Amino acid sequence: MVKEYDNNNPFAKILRNELSAKKIYEDDSVLCFEDLSKAADIHWLVIPKGSYTSFDDFTSKATSQEISNFFQAISKITREHGLNDKGYKLVTNNGSKVGQSVFHFHVHILSGSGLHHL
Repeated sequence: MVKEYDNNNPFAKILRNELSAKKIYEDDSVLCFEDLSKAADIHWLVIPKGSYTSFDDFTSKATSQEISNFFQAISKITREHGLNDKGYKLVTNNGSKVGQSVFHFHVHILSGSGLHHL
């Protein structure tokens, strides 16, 4: 089931500065900030600044440039914070049946203790 984008979701509010977030990285099209419900020592969320509900929505509606910029930003963030040496995990949920609770596409960057092998 495809969800309509809700402009009042918490990530949209963070983008409009209506909610605060500890920012890790920001550029014209991407924002990375700390997750409030940390599942690891490092638990950051990376979101596009566009109105996309899920991975499927993002990859089917965003331009090739937006998609490329998004994943290049994740790579830049992990390199600049030394996560390539520590190791990290990227996770995204696509739909409520697998745990997506905020319907603004986002990727979790997780590193440090608390992580388990898949």
